[in-house]
Amino acid sequence: MCWNRAVALLLLLAGCQDDGGRSSASSGATPPATGLERAAIESGVIADTAKLSPVGLFQRRHEAGRDSFCVIPGRAGDFRFGMEAVFGKGQSCRGGGIARQAGDKLILRFRGEGGCIIIGQYDGDQFSLPGVLDVKCADLCKGRGSLDGVSFPRVGSEAGSALRAQDRGGKPLCTLD
Repeated sequence: MCWNRAVALLLLLAGCQDDGGRSSASSGATPPATGLERAAIESGVIADTAKLSPVGLFQRRHEAGRDSFCVIPGRAGDFRFGMEAVFGKGQSCRGGGIARQAGDKLILRFRGEGGCIIIGQYDGDQFSLPGVLDVKCADLCKGRGSLDGVSFPRVGSEAGSALRAQDRGGKPLCTLD
């Protein structure tokens, strides 16, 4: 009797899937918001990250120094960014380039020969890098530093704060060049 109920419940749940059981994650697309998420976005309880501009300054202070990520408007709908993460004396990562927003993701393409591209998670209040990065991104770092898993909380939401950001050497982190 219990077995029949369990099978019936599983069949009922399987029949409720609107995409034939395929996950949008397997297709590489960002999964659409669930009914509850859509309702929360529409009521203003949570922000729609696809519509939140990443322009501003993201920064975290810690015992080894300060990690900074700045974003300014670019050309043709993209953004310019600069990033520095400090892990101690002689241990740091630094770079900059062009960013594009795709839903709740920021796609960072770093300047230089290395070809480093990072797809990070953006929720409006924080920008987080994935826990594992392409080996091409190791060229951005000195010593044993690594950008793997670094996160940056937002501290400013305007281009002015991003343009005032400096690296630990006092040079501008985000530039308009």
